[in-house]
Amino acid sequence: MKIREILAQDKPVLSFEVFPPKQESAFETVEQAAFEIAKLSPAFMSVTYGAGGGTSKYTVNIAADLKEKFGVTALAHLTCVSSTKEHVHQVVNRLKERDIQNIMALRGDIPPDGRIQNDYKYASELIYELKSMGDFCIGGACYPEGHVESKTKAEDIIHLKEKVDAGCDFLTTQMFFDNDVLYNFLYQIRDKGITVPVVAGIMPVTNAKQMKKIFAMSGAQIPAKFKAIVDKFGDNPAAMRQAGVAYATDQIVDLIANGVNAIHVYTMNKPEVAAQIKSSLSEIII
Repeated sequence: MKIREILAQDKPVLSFEVFPPKQESAFETVEQAAFEIAKLSPAFMSVTYGAGGGTSKYTVNIAADLKEKFGVTALAHLTCVSSTKEHVHQVVNRLKERDIQNIMALRGDIPPDGRIQNDYKYASELIYELKSMGDFCIGGACYPEGHVESKTKAEDIIHLKEKVDAGCDFLTTQMFFDNDVLYNFLYQIRDKGITVPVVAGIMPVTNAKQMKKIFAMSGAQIPAKFKAIVDKFGDNPAAMRQAGVAYATDQIVDLIANGVNAIHVYTMNKPEVAAQIKSSLSEIII
């Protein structure tokens, strides 16, 4: 099933993200975590893609297994900045072979060594090319607080419009921790003619060390309410885990109450976190 069809149902939907292992030795552990999350029957699951395509075979395999073994709609990530066109075409052909119909098209992070290919510079170029390669449903990323590399939010929205015009069917947000940030962002992009569905990306922060890395990478702001939770429970792992899941759940409830029906949870490959959130929303997302 294509994700654009799922989002068109006009009802609350919950999806989860998993990421493949960096090394083959960890594949079984990650695969098992993905399968446990799949048993929760999410609307769809996304499978991320390593820098340079190093884990692309795991992405395709896990996405295909989610679809074939559990009947879960799969969204395979595909990044391009450190991939050649030849490599991208190889991955797309593998996705076709496994009947994966949904692709999350991303530029990708610049590798630590700075080595990139010159075939693609922007995600919009990848999206445009994918549209000519098959009947895919294509997702793109958006950044409610602005991309860390953009000079201004206005500039970032211009680039977002380019992705949508290239053929993007829906958008998924970078994690955010203040719902007002998303509401303001939605108003701004709708005003600029970006009308595709937007899926809200929620990250349950379950330990204090994780928080520092997350905020450094995403550029997301730390609301005072969330900072107070970390200050109070950060030294107690069990309490921090519970409080982090509760905060994320509260965000989701508020989003749905305000008409944001599509929620994507960045699970960090933790089935127990996904299960707790799904259970807490059992009468809200059916």
